[in-house]
Amino acid sequence: MRLSNLADYAVVTMSAAARHCGGGRVSAGELATETGLPAPTVQKLVSKLSAAGLLRSVRGAGGGLQLARPAAAITLADIVEAVEGPIALTACVETEDCCYDETCPVKPHWPLVNEALRGALAGIPLTQLVAEKEAA
Repeated sequence: MRLSNLADYAVVTMSAAARHCGGGRVSAGELATETGLPAPTVQKLVSKLSAAGLLRSVRGAGGGLQLARPAAAITLADIVEAVEGPIALTACVETEDCCYDETCPVKPHWPLVNEALRGALAGIPLTQLVAEKEAA
């Protein structure tokens, strides 16, 4: 399994935003510069992350972006789901499009696998990702 580039970039963007915690707000342009990501990509991510309740935009003088909740309360699972939707290794859990749907002996077990994967990602707070970056 591999994260999409957009999910990877979302984690990078949120990590950069978290480094500004307590130090004021940051613009999408500043996040693009800090991360090296294209500004249109960061704008797209900011929109998705804001819609998911992970970032908050403040308008006016001194405005900009800030985390919508403490970095310790935002997990890797939250970030990935904001961009990718529900975490699932297979599409068959969400759709009925599989031609083996009726006879598949594994399908009943995929929700357990998916929940284990989501649980692992939910166990990694944004603060841990930022701390590892600063320690390096």
